[in-house]
Amino acid sequence: MSKAKSKTAPFPSRQQVLEFIRECGGAAGKREISRAFGLDGKQGTRLTKLLRELRDEGLIGRRRGKAGKLPSVTVVEVTGTDKDGEVLARPLAWRGEGDPPVIYMAPERRGRSAPGAGDRLLARLTPAGGGTYQGRTMRRLPTAPAVVLGLYQLVGGEGRIRPVGSRARGEFIVAADESDGAENGDLVRADILPGRRLGLKKARVTERLASNDGPRSLSLIAIHDHDIPTEFSKDALAQAAAAGPAPLDGRDDLRAIPLVTIDGADARDFDDAIWAEPDDDPRNLGGWRLIVAIADVAWYARPGDPLDEAAYQRGNSVYFPDRVVPMLPEALSNGWCSLNPGEDRPCLAAHMWIDARGVLLRHRFQRALMRSAGRLTYTQAQAARDGAPDDAVKPLMASVIAPLHGAYAALAKGRKGRGVLELDMPERRVVLGEDGNVVRMETRSRLDSHRLIEEFMIAANVAAAETLERLKQPCMYRIHDAPAAEKMEALRQFLDGLGLGLAKGQVTKPEHFNRILAKVRGGPNERMVNEIVLRSQAQAEYSLANIGHFGLALGRYCHFTSPIRRYADLLVHRALIGGLKLGQGGPEPVTGDDAGMGAHLSQTERRAVAAERGAVDRFTAAFLADRVGARFAARVNGVTRFGLFVTLDEVGGDGLVPLGTLPDDHYVHDAGRHVLRGRRTKREYRLGDEVEVVLAEAEPLTGGLILHLLSGQGEVGGKRRRAGTGRAAAKGGASRRRKIRR
Repeated sequence: MSKAKSKTAPFPSRQQVLEFIRECGGAAGKREISRAFGLDGKQGTRLTKLLRELRDEGLIGRRRGKAGKLPSVTVVEVTGTDKDGEVLARPLAWRGEGDPPVIYMAPERRGRSAPGAGDRLLARLTPAGGGTYQGRTMRRLPTAPAVVLGLYQLVGGEGRIRPVGSRARGEFIVAADESDGAENGDLVRADILPGRRLGLKKARVTERLASNDGPRSLSLIAIHDHDIPTEFSKDALAQAAAAGPAPLDGRDDLRAIPLVTIDGADARDFDDAIWAEPDDDPRNLGGWRLIVAIADVAWYARPGDPLDEAAYQRGNSVYFPDRVVPMLPEALSNGWCSLNPGEDRPCLAAHMWIDARGVLLRHRFQRALMRSAGRLTYTQAQAARDGAPDDAVKPLMASVIAPLHGAYAALAKGRKGRGVLELDMPERRVVLGEDGNVVRMETRSRLDSHRLIEEFMIAANVAAAETLERLKQPCMYRIHDAPAAEKMEALRQFLDGLGLGLAKGQVTKPEHFNRILAKVRGGPNERMVNEIVLRSQAQAEYSLANIGHFGLALGRYCHFTSPIRRYADLLVHRALIGGLKLGQGGPEPVTGDDAGMGAHLSQTERRAVAAERGAVDRFTAAFLADRVGARFAARVNGVTRFGLFVTLDEVGGDGLVPLGTLPDDHYVHDAGRHVLRGRRTKREYRLGDEVEVVLAEAEPLTGGLILHLLSGQGEVGGKRRRAGTGRAAAKGGASRRRKIRR
């Protein structure tokens, strides 16, 4: 499974070294780092110097401390905010076992801005229970990034850069001969120059990214703010351009089977095709035979070649409202690795047999050549199922559509029987016009055709994991741990306040959450309880060590079905090819370096999610920029010590109601019950409250919305006072796009 390292491995950046050390729980030394990044002896001296600099700056520790305990004063790095908007930090010199404890930073003194991701602080820590700490800033340490992303502006004839990313604050001066020809309003990347301890710092423009006269810059800001790689090497592009059709030799021929793809209307690459028929085995009455055929990316991207290096660096494709940053060059992702209708394409096919209850009975994998019989959209497939097929789908109704839904009905029974965690979290969708501007914001539809594809893919993923275990091949599992004990206790406290009990002393299972969700379905607390249950869940990740998938109630699970856009899937393909002896493109021998691959792929996935969310937030703010002063129905989705986060029903955008704008009082934050309570007025603001807000600010460059509550809202003396419309909680717009990524 190991990814081959090139002979001239690039020297890692400071941030890459820090991320690797932290992913290893702080236990990585020079030897482990050298192996992970493929460094040779000549680069060892440079690595030693870098590690010494990191120690001198307090970014890594010098000696092992007491496991599981932090000193009262230590250097921390801000990692971002949680779903409630609380500022999170982590100790820079953690030497305990496992992950470092979470540190919640107290609000800054009035007049001081909140620290951002990447900021380093000298903080005083106080244990806060549940293994967490509360930190208070003693002083901020210099953490200026080497580069800054921002808007170039002329102020009094002098060039300035106004940062738009999350890593730098304050403006930078740009000398006339350091502007690289940037014009007023351009989005630029610049190097921060040393010196100038007093006043504005200096910067040198190194790249003009876009003009700020249109929406194109919004995704670019998110891309560059999160360091999403966008350019492929010349060698990778040349390799993709030289690709051609795969031969039939050594492959099974599936071209006569009417496999079809079902994707979104705006999809440009198709990496999975499906087919089903009733099982003719009399011992399996009501059972089905399924085929899930996946693009054979491993044929084109081999371990250690330029395409493989580029794909591993990216980890996954990243999807924005106006573009895709692909994991592979378009010559492959939209060409030879895309299962376009009517064209021969190489694939890795999973043949599966299920019974009438959706239980996977047996399976086998083959390398094959296929030809898609049709490119269907989710709405097409759903309309056909509902009795309104269009002309393109009518010929496929009996041979394709009906069997697919028959097999899906069985798989759905299996899903229900396992007790899969069933969270209902609507997602935002940004609809753009031809000019690239936002036309509207809408909630993504959730159709049976979506669920059909999801269940077919889950079955294939399980079959792949089971096959690799049987072959004793390393498998890059997709794991999802059960909720942590402290999160479960916090959830119990919250649910107790709603009269919803969650028993203690039992092994937590998804079905326990499903019972709670069923009780609130259709009621005023439905969305709020779904949100809180989601927040209690662990984050799914990639790992060579299997602990199962809690949310899907599966003992073994991996990602096999999207190798065009996820490197983890490509690793699974290679392991199957090697273990089943299916020809060229298998893995290299496993080495100790492979353990770091799961952490890397988990990190690139989190990076992509953050960038995608940041872009949607920016497009939402751009859509609302000309509606400052307008009123909106909203719902409180986060309660923090510094204010309320609310979701607008109409567009699904999230904004902050600052604490200082609430009715004059001293507010106490009850974290367990998600409440802000006024000491004098007894006014309360709770998670899930319906409110009416006024849009005070909308900043497209940062994606920030500042909102103010209309007066007379909140709960006083147990009675709810509303200035809003009083809509039921089950109605309204989309919530934030957050979900467990399967």
